[in-house]
Amino acid sequence: MAHGTAMALLVAALAAAAAATAAASLLWRRLRAARAAAPAGTHALVRDAVPDLLAAFPDPLLVVHDRRVLIANQAARDLLGAHIEGSDVRLAIRHPAAAEHLARNEEGQAPVRIELVGLGELGRPWELTIAPLSGGRRLVRLVDQSQTRAAEQMRVDFVANASHELRTPLATLIGFIETLQDEAAVDPATRQRFVGIMAGEAVRMRDLIDDLMSLSRIEADRFAPPRETVDLRPLVEEVREAVKPMAGDRPIRFERGAGEALVAGDRGQLAQMLTNLIVNALKYGRAGSRIRVRLADAGPDLVSLAVIDQGEGIPADHIPRLTERFYRVDPGRSRQVGGTGLGLAIVKHIVLRHRGRLDIRSKPGVGTTVEVTLPRAAPAATAA
Repeated sequence: MAHGTAMALLVAALAAAAAATAAASLLWRRLRAARAAAPAGTHALVRDAVPDLLAAFPDPLLVVHDRRVLIANQAARDLLGAHIEGSDVRLAIRHPAAAEHLARNEEGQAPVRIELVGLGELGRPWELTIAPLSGGRRLVRLVDQSQTRAAEQMRVDFVANASHELRTPLATLIGFIETLQDEAAVDPATRQRFVGIMAGEAVRMRDLIDDLMSLSRIEADRFAPPRETVDLRPLVEEVREAVKPMAGDRPIRFERGAGEALVAGDRGQLAQMLTNLIVNALKYGRAGSRIRVRLADAGPDLVSLAVIDQGEGIPADHIPRLTERFYRVDPGRSRQVGGTGLGLAIVKHIVLRHRGRLDIRSKPGVGTTVEVTLPRAAPAATAA
């Protein structure tokens, strides 16, 4: 499921933090070994290289001796201040949860990890690690936990939203089933109406599960760029024919403004992307209005594919959130027309996998344009 992606991000972030801590510890072990093995004249060279080695790490790092900051890399100076070298480490890291541990100066002290909040920026979470080094020195490392916490929050929010979206139609089904079990209380016409509602709720649950599975598969492939070459012109024609039953008498006009429209892509995912965009235009465009699908050149290396509707438009403050999972401008209308709240999230992830760009422009009372820009296929590739 898609929430597995958020969990994977969380695990990856924790693994990266552990790897960086291990790397810092390994760095100091190698320095000690170099000092022991090298001729006496080279010890100064090793000592002089320490600031450059610490600067190679993106996390804030401090080398502390007798509570004084001996060396601070650039990341630490950016976070804590440019003049922290030589100062008391408790003044450099002004946080009550860290003060006691930073004040200790015992030999052989075990590594300590502390969670800090509000260092540098209000509300930003950090992990403080204090690791002993030789000669009474200590390595102090700060790791920004913002992405880790965001990934965890994303997982929690996703589970809560998915549960809510499934619980609503399920509760409707259970309610009607309980009513229908009392045959004497329901006349045939009412029974038929209830069955129709139940069928609609079951379809809604099926569509939601299909979209969740689809999003999960797309996210699982996000680091594997598609390799086949797809001609967008016949693909647009195929999708247009496929959605005609839903369009009814509403015209879907294909505007071919591009010359060659070959892109490196996954044909099935590109068809799904275009289908979602046209279906959205049909659902939210004005009744009887025309849908335009425009294929155009966007430069020597790019192709533009846009779906343009004539609808009510979308207020500007909603546009940045349209690709969030389960986000709806009008929740009631979205459910009424059969929306799952995942269509544009799927589009966004397909575009990301294809190394493209998604742009949504809308004007209230006029309509919405959703434009996808994709890189052209390499000339040597063979068209699919």
